[in-house]
Amino acid sequence: MEAIISQVHQGVGLILLNRPAAINALTGQMIHDLTTLLSDWAVDPGVERVVVSGVGRGFCAGADVRQLRLDLLQGHDGVEFLEQEYRLDQLIATYPKPYASCLHGVVMGGGMGISIHGSQRLVRAGTTLAMPETIIGLWPDVGMTYWLSRLPGEIGTFMALTGLGVSAAQAVSVGLADRWWTPDADVSALSPTQMLDLLVAEVESGRGHHPRGDQPPEGTIPADQWMESAFSGDDPIAIMSRLADSAIPAASAAASAIMARSPVSVVVTLAALRRARTMTLPQVFDQDLRLGRFFLARPDFVEGVRAQLVDRDHRPHWSISALSAVPRGIVDEAFSS
Repeated sequence: MEAIISQVHQGVGLILLNRPAAINALTGQMIHDLTTLLSDWAVDPGVERVVVSGVGRGFCAGADVRQLRLDLLQGHDGVEFLEQEYRLDQLIATYPKPYASCLHGVVMGGGMGISIHGSQRLVRAGTTLAMPETIIGLWPDVGMTYWLSRLPGEIGTFMALTGLGVSAAQAVSVGLADRWWTPDADVSALSPTQMLDLLVAEVESGRGHHPRGDQPPEGTIPADQWMESAFSGDDPIAIMSRLADSAIPAASAAASAIMARSPVSVVVTLAALRRARTMTLPQVFDQDLRLGRFFLARPDFVEGVRAQLVDRDHRPHWSISALSAVPRGIVDEAFSS
């Protein structure tokens, strides 16, 4: 089965991620094929714009971290995979033609990298967008700290530290998505052929050209003012204290989520997020490569993937067990890798 399906229709390059059993998790081969295809289309006069989506119950769950874990256990350093993934993301961020992603279901990690950096992000109601990396001993990479650091009301800090997702309505509200994608069909149940037909219909109907759509079908977006006060500042322990002391259920849930994450990941992620506020996107990708060398050399990634995706016992044994035990010098070590 082809993991990447593509065709050109009326000057539009259509791409489908077709690995539905893994929620289209990106393998090294998929990243290579996407990079080659997009590079070719960038200079092809017969392709005026690109539209990307995914088959099954989600657009893309991110990189295939289970395979990356196996590579590390077999003695590879894993950095080459990250270099290839970031090269693809930067190609999308600087793409010379309109690049639209039709998002649905699960959009996480590397799936954010191949969509959010594009020129247009269309999102279907019921979609969840998340950067869950701290639960597997990593940090929100693929250049996403550039975007998260610039979201209003500290919602980006909430997403980065907790790994929890935002709804389609929130994504449109804060600028992670541009407009609504409103196909009548149940997208998750469509075959690859039917998904291509759906994208062709979108192209032929002229939808997808406009920067903003209608009001969120979910209704009014709930106020999240508590995030701004709870997630402010550069001290992860102070953030945790404010969350734990809050009477707001969502804040308590955020505290519980952070407690389950790798303490090293939480501390370094907050520092990376604050640094990204004044960085260009290329600088953020350079920072991601440095952090990639740091995190892949540590045991938390292998252990986090084991607990979350391999054995699924959800009881990771982190190298450092608490935020208060993380050495002060570990941030400098991470950014000098």
